[in-house]
Amino acid sequence: LSEPLSARQVMWNAALHAELIHDHADYGFEVPGGGFRWRTIKDKRDAYVRRLNEIYENNVSKAHIDIIRGYGKFTADPQPTVEVDGKKYTAPHILIATGGRPLVPLDSEVPGASLGISSDGFFDLDELPRRSVVVGAGYIAVEMAGILSTLGSESSLLIRHDKVG
Repeated sequence: LSEPLSARQVMWNAALHAELIHDHADYGFEVPGGGFRWRTIKDKRDAYVRRLNEIYENNVSKAHIDIIRGYGKFTADPQPTVEVDGKKYTAPHILIATGGRPLVPLDSEVPGASLGISSDGFFDLDELPRRSVVVGAGYIAVEMAGILSTLGSESSLLIRHDKVG
């Protein structure tokens, strides 16, 4: 591989293999069983991502770059300064990696919202759901629905559509 895969790409590749196995007989290949074990790909994917994160963190450390974790904000100081959890850091170059998280609405705002998971929660699933509904029309939602469906979950994709008149 020329570059590391993301966790999403690992799952996409698993779905690709499932699709290829499905077509093997048409090309004269006999694949006995052909069963899929979610737990196997989950464990291997999670180990891969952990190993990749360690490599990235080691490379950052070797480059003498400080990683400061916490909630930060830029200050009004004359030099580029960021304050993280009450401590100020000044440097000619500051990178803020936001580490964004999805916002799940309250059940009072969207009834049943607590029954769903975010796209991050997909990677926490311990088993392939028998049925799944993916809400959204962005590329990640479409990929997730395709992955779930190809690996054996009966999947539906819900897309918002504004009514006119």
